[in-house]
Amino acid sequence: MKTIFDKVSAECSKIVTKNYSTSFSLGIQFLGEKLRNPIYAIYGFVRLADEIVDSFHDYDKVALLTKFKRDCYEAINDRISLNPVLNAFQEVVNTYEIDVELIDLFLQSMEMDLQKEVYTPEKYEQYILGSAQVVGLMCLHVFTEGNKITYERLKESAMKLGSAFQKVNFLRDVNADFYVLSRTYFPNVDLSVFTTSEKTIIEKEISAEFDAALNGIRQLPASSRKGVYLAYIYYRRLFDKIRKKTATQIMAERVRISNVQKFTLMFGSVLRSRYNRI
Repeated sequence: MKTIFDKVSAECSKIVTKNYSTSFSLGIQFLGEKLRNPIYAIYGFVRLADEIVDSFHDYDKVALLTKFKRDCYEAINDRISLNPVLNAFQEVVNTYEIDVELIDLFLQSMEMDLQKEVYTPEKYEQYILGSAQVVGLMCLHVFTEGNKITYERLKESAMKLGSAFQKVNFLRDVNADFYVLSRTYFPNVDLSVFTTSEKTIIEKEISAEFDAALNGIRQLPASSRKGVYLAYIYYRRLFDKIRKKTATQIMAERVRISNVQKFTLMFGSVLRSRYNRI
């Protein structure tokens, strides 16, 4: 029996989430209790892969990601891993029958971050699909708890929400991505002369995706609706702050939501959820 190790693995993923993301940690707390550890496990898996490509500059990132990818698939096949985060993740994949193709697409996007990509519209869509939309679908497998009809009905909305979150992240992190990591995700945009009109075009895409995603959030099971709505509200507020800045301003500073604002948003979203005002 590996019950104790599975419990430790779940705790490790929870620790990873809480240390890397206050906003997602708050959102997960408002999910049904049964759903929390599986979502921590998905976030922990995604975060470790992201850290390899974004942070481990003094190490061989290609070798690390290759090993992480191999260990991931072995964990899923063997139903165990000595890496606690991968052990927690494989349990979710096997329990909720998450399609391995979603994991393939995610890891392919991580591999794209190891290259000096010039993002055409096609590569941009490919990256968004793998880095964000499929993560939304992994979570949707958990939220729908095996109900394939509900999953298919909400699939497009989950992808829209993941896409909106990722594009907001791109705008929030545009300074570090460009100046530190030498990345430009937006196709046909030269960030050295980023204009407010270009920023506005991107924001219109994000706004449309947020609107489409909200309809899906309203249809989620009660066990997941409040938590996902809180994450939506947080990102929507961050997006609103970014929209008020010029292109020059967001290239110069990272827009943030303070912890006080996050807790205020949390209470407001809980009240709206309670009175069915989502």
